[in-house]
Amino acid sequence: MSSRPMMQQQTKMPYQLRDFEDGPDGYEIGGFRRPPELSGQEKFQRFFYNRDEGTVLGRGGRSWAKIGLFYFIFYTCLAALFAICLWVFYQTLDPRIPRWTQSSSLIGTSPGLGFRPMPPEENVESTLIWYKGTQKVNFQHWTDSLDKFLEVYKTPGLTPGRGQNIYNCDYDKPPGPGQVCDVDIKTWDPCTHENMYNYHKAAPCIFVKLNKIYGWVPEYYNDTNNLPEDMPEDLKDHIRSITVPEKRNTVWISCEGENPADIENIGPLKYIPDRGFPGYFYPYENSEGYLSPLVAINFERPKGGILINIECKAWAKNIKHNRQYRIGMVHLELMID
Repeated sequence: MSSRPMMQQQTKMPYQLRDFEDGPDGYEIGGFRRPPELSGQEKFQRFFYNRDEGTVLGRGGRSWAKIGLFYFIFYTCLAALFAICLWVFYQTLDPRIPRWTQSSSLIGTSPGLGFRPMPPEENVESTLIWYKGTQKVNFQHWTDSLDKFLEVYKTPGLTPGRGQNIYNCDYDKPPGPGQVCDVDIKTWDPCTHENMYNYHKAAPCIFVKLNKIYGWVPEYYNDTNNLPEDMPEDLKDHIRSITVPEKRNTVWISCEGENPADIENIGPLKYIPDRGFPGYFYPYENSEGYLSPLVAINFERPKGGILINIECKAWAKNIKHNRQYRIGMVHLELMID
């Protein structure tokens, strides 16, 4: 009997479909068993660690080793490239001297003025000094703010590098290389901590300072015959009264009411220790331990219960005054109930 017909029959139907066979894990089709149904938690657990295949998060140990080595080399090269770029960048900078100064910088060549104490942080844009009465609880914020601001002037160790390089400067004794001038605020009565900066007497003190510009040298109004027309007359009289010419090498300060009513209500002012910033503090060269010079202004008899607008200006030939941008001046308000 020939086997040819049987071979043809096998060629036509190489596979035989079995009947569905139900089992504990499902059923089989063509000898293949359908995988069991898994819950979401079981699927996650199997993805996280598959005991049968020995994989973690879908990868075996060899696969994790390859990808780990790749990312280690990749991020090492990236960090090295960043470090090289940063090192090259710092080679172009000087730790003390700005790259762009004065007319080449955004600050420019005309410094502004700042004042202390400042209002609370929640009123950061305000320039109003306002308190009620003469009890300490009413002016505590202002005196505490001044204590914090003046702490570096009272304790030299709080300023890095300030210590042995402090020098008692004077107009005929400018600081030498590496030296910084001392600002002794302990004798500025009544604008001292012990006297509560005179806030308890409704005659408060404020402190003004000139903003720092690297390398800036003031051009002084030291010629009594060449004073600007818009300079206050009391400041002109003060400059003319100085008999030692060297002491006129000062960046002068004037404070006055902005409007006629403010001029009437502001009362007399006392400038401590002098009417400006001595010239031996300049130029500012970012010397270690340098602190800006200060002038304390004591409002001796301001009128109470009225808002007083005050404008303080710094005077030097190369200081411009601009109210809009607050160049060379500062505005504040004072109100004592």
